[in-house]
Amino acid sequence: MPDFKAIFKETAERCGEGWKQLSRTIGERPELGHEEFFASAQLADELERQGFDVKRGVLGLPTAFLAEYDSGRPGPVAGLLCEYDALPEIGHACGHHLIGVMGVAAAVLLKEALDAGGGGGRIRVYGTPAEETRGAKVTMSEAGWFDDCGFALMAHPYHAHERSGRSLAMHALQFDYYGRSAHAAASPHLGVNALDAVLLLFGSVNALRQQMRGDARVHGIVSEGGQAPNIIPAHAAAQFYVRAADRAYRDELTERVRACAEGAALQTGCRLEITPFEFSYDELRTNEALSDTYQRMLRLEGVPDEQVLAGSDHGSLDLGNVSLRCPAIHPYLKVVEEKLGLHTAEFRDAAMREEALDAMLLGARLLASTALEVLADDSLYRAVRGEFESRSGSDGRRA
Repeated sequence: MPDFKAIFKETAERCGEGWKQLSRTIGERPELGHEEFFASAQLADELERQGFDVKRGVLGLPTAFLAEYDSGRPGPVAGLLCEYDALPEIGHACGHHLIGVMGVAAAVLLKEALDAGGGGGRIRVYGTPAEETRGAKVTMSEAGWFDDCGFALMAHPYHAHERSGRSLAMHALQFDYYGRSAHAAASPHLGVNALDAVLLLFGSVNALRQQMRGDARVHGIVSEGGQAPNIIPAHAAAQFYVRAADRAYRDELTERVRACAEGAALQTGCRLEITPFEFSYDELRTNEALSDTYQRMLRLEGVPDEQVLAGSDHGSLDLGNVSLRCPAIHPYLKVVEEKLGLHTAEFRDAAMREEALDAMLLGARLLASTALEVLADDSLYRAVRGEFESRSGSDGRRA
């Protein structure tokens, strides 16, 4: 039996410094969603150098890619996911410069193990732009690109190790109200005030919160409220996120928010248009058999269970859409010592330190060893798929 731990160590010694430098370089050149031309090219180039067949600009998304390696032996597809988009103004404050390289490094480690006889199957690396906004995992899921995937893995940087948990299903809706402008002092009676409609919408949503389930969230902003105080606004707009622990209640709650918006239009005499301003995300369904395997690998790396937080939700993820198509996990990986929040400048800076880059390589080993366990153990793979099929069948949604 090959010593896979030694294979991982040798590969990391050969490639690790290059991977860390790649992460630094991407971190220093943050790019917004669907504009990650540099990061996408760098990750795809590294996969090609390592022997993967890479397709770039897939599904009409210029910064998306798909890379595969076939072991030449039968077995399932092991999916590894890369994210690499940054946030406006604060750059890689969610650690996606670590996630992208972590996925590539995990794929290379797994390839070396398969080449040494560690089971069969294929490795597929999904380059997924724009997780923060119009996540490409949604597009890939709808195109069926996870339907033949045996399982999908990724890990997210954080200030602690945390089990894969759940996320909130989400709709992103824009409400545009159209009225009629008029001089606000000389002839206000001739106007139809679109801003009034937006304010009524907020008041209605605030009242709705009393009757919402505890897991639900509805929050929004006024994205346009008029041009000058002496002009009755002819156009005003608001953007809202509607979130809940499952798609069914998210959809029910969305209809109630839409009714609030329609009521505001009726009261003010405005015309209303409702459109999505980002993709809708489904809830994350953690595959517990897969999650237990990752946790076992974490223990073997010297992290005891008592140092791992229980899984919880951290908002909404486009990986949720993937988890309804194939078994998936999204654990959190400790990359900083301080208790720093994601999407902050402090986390961004800490995630560029040497210890964060070392933790990225730990994450790559964890993902690769988890995938290797599943590929090499038919009974474990059947357990992973059996859990997924059972949960999928419960609401009619199947991979």
